[in-house]
Amino acid sequence: MKNLKKILILCIVPFFLIMHISCKRKTDNSTDIREKIIQLDKAGWEAWKNKNGAWFEQNTTANFVSISADGVSNKKEVIAATISNCTVNSYELKDIKFIMVSENSALLTYVVLQDGTCNGVKLNSKIQVAANYIFQNNQWLEAFYMESKIDVK
Repeated sequence: MKNLKKILILCIVPFFLIMHISCKRKTDNSTDIREKIIQLDKAGWEAWKNKNGAWFEQNTTANFVSISADGVSNKKEVIAATISNCTVNSYELKDIKFIMVSENSALLTYVVLQDGTCNGVKLNSKIQVAANYIFQNNQWLEAFYMESKIDVK
């Protein structure tokens, strides 16, 4: 019986130690990923404001999908609209929330206050956004973007 207790202690203690170290490393990594993805998303907003379609070419997946009041758009359509159709005077991201969906997938949600026009039509001044990023080809890429108008009261 004493030997069984020693064996259990010798097995269980290292197991929990490894689990603790592993979980801490994952948490630290998650914090780094959070900051990286938030900065990447903010760079996307700057690219949109500055009509920089190259950002979307480099930082979105090949099968990127965007859903907005204009409908469903693919990567090619988003790039074309970015460089020609919109004038963005200002934007502000608020209430950013980050969720690691899996080891290779993360979700951002936030509210955007914006001022500008697309195709001569005023942009919704307040929208709710969800953006999904996946780790692919050794980098984080935006795979999906969705926005919905928030009624301003």
